Amino acid sequence: MLSINGRPYDTLDSVIGIEENPSSLKSYGVSYEQIDLRGNDFDILAIKERVVKKDIKVISIQRSRGYELRSSFSMETVENVIKEIRSVNKDVIIMVDNCYGEFVETIEPIEIGADLIVGSLIKNLGGGIAPTGGYISGKKQLVELCADRLTAPGLGKEAGATLGVNRQILQGLFFAPQVVASSVKTAIFASKMLEELGYEVLPRYNEKRTDIVQAIKFNDEEKLIKFCQGIQAGSPVDSKTIPEPWGMPGYTDKVIMAAGAFTAGSSIELSCDAPIRAPYVAFLQGGLTYQYGKFGVLKAIANLNT
Repeated sequence: MLSINGRPYDTLDSVIGIEENPSSLKSYGVSYEQIDLRGNDFDILAIKERVVKKDIKVISIQRSRGYELRSSFSMETVENVIKEIRSVNKDVIIMVDNCYGEFVETIEPIEIGADLIVGSLIKNLGGGIAPTGGYISGKKQLVELCADRLTAPGLGKEAGATLGVNRQILQGLFFAPQVVASSVKTAIFASKMLEELGYEVLPRYNEKRTDIVQAIKFNDEEKLIKFCQGIQAGSPVDSKTIPEPWGMPGYTDKVIMAAGAFTAGSSIELSCDAPIRAPYVAFLQGGLTYQYGKFGVLKAIANLNT
């Protein structure tokens, strides 16, 4: 497997095998290579030089930024790198981690040449209603291979646990475009407000959006923590809870996570999280409705001055 999106999430190090783990992909014979970004873009020359050897089975592209202070990839950028890969290797499988990006732009990665897209149902596509799950979409034969791996060869997606939540998954998908629009609107409001208060934001309020994530650079640990705690205070669930940074398994730094959500872990609902490391950047996402998203952001701003 080749990753061409820069450093993966901290929690993936053990899964991949960057950190030794007897249950990692590496331990099962799956090799991993990574081509780092060049600035905020793909290193096209390095990618083509590696891919032309035709000894790679899967290329992974991550649309969102993780905990990096950089722009997420637009569909135009992803389409360009896919075209460059196909110019030297037509057979390699291209998989896109689509988390946080669904319905933000007018097209999705499988419409511009990706073979597979994967994501979470407690993010954009679940609409805040799906209580758990993920999705895989793309070429039929590849989806069937994934289904065989997840259940059993020969049974694939014809069998397996549904956990009794099929109705919520479909209802979440139905509401997802409207919910994502509210999340994007909340992010734009937060970007404008925090920029007016003198903080560096990415993206700015008037820049093109490629996902629902809004980064806010505080350059101050205390302010970062207070902002996240303010988001929790403005949440519809557990608003009295005060989140604190802690050494979460799988992360190299302490992490603070604010998410007073109806569905545990749902980041299409208003949430904010951050690694406790310089330059102290908060990553805000979600908002089932713009009204409560706006309230949560204003509550977080007010908490900065307490």
